[in-house]
Amino acid sequence: MKVLANDGISQSGVETLKNAGFEVIVKKVAQEQLKDYLNENAISVLLVRSATKVRKDIIDNCIHLKVIGRGGVGMDNIDVEYARSKGVSVINTPAASSSSVAELVFAHLFGGVRKLYDSNRNMPLEGDSKFKDLKKAYAGGVELRGKTLGIVGFGRIGREVAKIALGIGMKVIASDKNVGESEITLKFYDDQSIKIPVKTEPVETLITKSDFITLHVPAQAKPVIGAREIAKMKDGVGIINAARGGVLDEEALLAAIESGKVSFAALDTYENEPTPAIKLLMNESISLSPHIGAATNEAQERIGIELAEQIISILKKEKKSM
Repeated sequence: MKVLANDGISQSGVETLKNAGFEVIVKKVAQEQLKDYLNENAISVLLVRSATKVRKDIIDNCIHLKVIGRGGVGMDNIDVEYARSKGVSVINTPAASSSSVAELVFAHLFGGVRKLYDSNRNMPLEGDSKFKDLKKAYAGGVELRGKTLGIVGFGRIGREVAKIALGIGMKVIASDKNVGESEITLKFYDDQSIKIPVKTEPVETLITKSDFITLHVPAQAKPVIGAREIAKMKDGVGIINAARGGVLDEEALLAAIESGKVSFAALDTYENEPTPAIKLLMNESISLSPHIGAATNEAQERIGIELAEQIISILKKEKKSM
């Protein structure tokens, strides 16, 4: 059977599949050419990340397709239920990149409270001529320790965020529609660990009590955080979106930054990917990254292996049932 990794796959994932007898093609096929390529090459398994879309036209017209795999968590670029209704298996890797996204959240948070993202822009330009002015401009940072972090969406990624927050001495409030209470396990040297129960609160409560708010929810029909929610937040709140574009109202965010209600924001995902609004990109109170939450070497290794193992398991079961 042939596997097309249209948005790439780690070498370990390739080797795992090859060792199981699959032919693996790692190639970027343009979206408009994808349907023909899948048919002409009798592709049984299509692997994608966020760039490639797998909609009804591909599912209906690619007769060899048996499995669609998403390297990552969100599957809004795939017509999941429709594919499954047509007998096509759809898989993802929800656990593989959780730690990577959580660490990016804190990279933005640490940079945000000390304005590192902006000083890194200006030091190369004026560090030699206006050092004292820049030192004064970027003084007055705040510590994360002792502050309250609100985590909207308490799935795998949200829980990894909570672990880091608790580890550095932050207080945690979480909100999730499917969880009433979750137990976080912090692991230490020599197999030592401690379990901490975390109760979830309604979003309406979370936004009023948090010093910083980070979003970890799937794609939504409308923003989870908009002007109404921001108005209820603490003055000077920081907001991080490393979830999906559209879960945070970007116009409302910009207005809140302008008014001083929001002290800084960090964005890894955007409403208009891959062309984010210029107003966001040019705002010196926003820390920016280009949707790289899962883009660590370790996460990509885990994703590749997890996808490969799921594919092998699914197609072995199908072969036995024939």
